[in-house]
Amino acid sequence: MTDSAYRAGFVAVVGRPNVGKSTLMNCLIGQKLSITSPKPQTTRHRIHGVVTNDQAQIVYVDTPGMHLGAEKSLNRIMNRTASGALSGVDVIVMVVEAGRWSREDEAVAQKCAQQSIPLIIAINKIDLFKDKYSLLPYLEKVGKKVAYDEIIPLSAYNQSGIKTLQEALVSRLPEQPMIFPEETLTDRSTRFLASEIIREKLMRLLGAEVPYGVTVEIERFDWDEAANRWEVHGLILVERPGQKMIVIGKKGQLLKQVGIQARRDLIQLMDARVHLELWVKVKENWSDDDRALASLGYDPNI
Repeated sequence: MTDSAYRAGFVAVVGRPNVGKSTLMNCLIGQKLSITSPKPQTTRHRIHGVVTNDQAQIVYVDTPGMHLGAEKSLNRIMNRTASGALSGVDVIVMVVEAGRWSREDEAVAQKCAQQSIPLIIAINKIDLFKDKYSLLPYLEKVGKKVAYDEIIPLSAYNQSGIKTLQEALVSRLPEQPMIFPEETLTDRSTRFLASEIIREKLMRLLGAEVPYGVTVEIERFDWDEAANRWEVHGLILVERPGQKMIVIGKKGQLLKQVGIQARRDLIQLMDARVHLELWVKVKENWSDDDRALASLGYDPNI
């Protein structure tokens, strides 16, 4: 394989919840694709983000955080989705938070160790450490936890170390033509991305527990020729009547803010005018109902 040979392949970005996987993926592809929030388990689906240049095509696979104690069907699906992403990829990037190593990190490392493909450890959030030398004992500790090909300290927040990671990935991709057409950004539809944008605003605006009982279904996604705009109707599903009241908020103010913020992002995503309408409906126990999950785009058989 020569340095000038074109390379292409899949890179799984994995880790426990809330280590910054989606923020890192958005940084790597150069624009926002995966939704983010400070709350764990924001990502629920596997999403491909494609970066193509003259030297290589990298297909990043963003995954839900692997977590312990998956009691509900949704949590089990998320764990299986994340674990399944390790199969059929060419490189694994395991993201950990600088200075922290938990039981969930240990479980992710064990799953990564079972794969016979290159493993790069991305130590994220190093911007939180003023004295970078204080990280050396931690790097040594992580190095003893799992066999890796390269360990790269970085910050998805301020983009330091990103170029180093990209170069490390390209050097380990197989020599082959592009996998997706050059203009491809993702394998997900705009309709799916719209539902994720709305859910992101809910994750960011709601309190600690309510977001995990919330999902979004797009009921209408059409171009209105007469009005020269997109018509997007989103149904927000919650599990209990009390959650519905919280999502709507006092005098409808919280739901209004969700709509304002989501519409702003949708306009940017679709580069067009958008009319967004949102409703809230109770669908009891949807996150532990396989039939409900299947109808919402989650595959219980993963």
